[in-house]
Amino acid sequence: MRTHPLWNPFQTPSLEAINAARAKLGIWKPSLVEVVAPDPVWPQSYGVVCARVVAALGDRVLAIEHVGSTAVPGLWAKPMIDVDLTVADSADEDAWLPDLDSAGFALRVREPDWEEHRVLRCQKPTANLHVFSPGAREPQRHRMFRDWLRAHQEDRDRYSEVKRELAARGFTDQMLYNNEKAWFAYELYVRVFVADPDHEHDPHPRPQASRGQS
Repeated sequence: MRTHPLWNPFQTPSLEAINAARAKLGIWKPSLVEVVAPDPVWPQSYGVVCARVVAALGDRVLAIEHVGSTAVPGLWAKPMIDVDLTVADSADEDAWLPDLDSAGFALRVREPDWEEHRVLRCQKPTANLHVFSPGAREPQRHRMFRDWLRAHQEDRDRYSEVKRELAARGFTDQMLYNNEKAWFAYELYVRVFVADPDHEHDPHPRPQASRGQS
């Protein structure tokens, strides 16, 4: 079976894995997951966050991108700006974290086993800053997912519907909410990869046991 280099098998993190990642930093409080109508101010909010990161790190910023649902015009989303930042070595926190901390970005997640991913949180505007090293696969996946939704209204509308339905269930845990919509993201990635002219990819259906979620 032909597979795209950015394809991942269908899986959702276990609650044990989620809690273990949180326990390492010891800072997590439940809060209601809110999904709101698209806000035209979101691109400007990204600009504020981007300027703050660049002012703090200068040429240590190798790449920075607005990703996630707030980067897709017309898509319902949580009112949280998601930003992917690439630095020379995300594992070398001493090289970038102190300056971002001084600029108002607080470390919230540290995942050495997942491409040395870090998540920092800032306020005004509220944003998650995802930090990776060059060559990481996940930022590439984020960009492809974002660009597909920007170009395909039917998928954008369906994703809005899925998120609104889940938010109505009153989730107070962001990661569990993400798990519940993982089936949609996986199936969209399959279509994105099949359509990629640069790489061959055969459809990879979700495992039978997971299809009840759709």
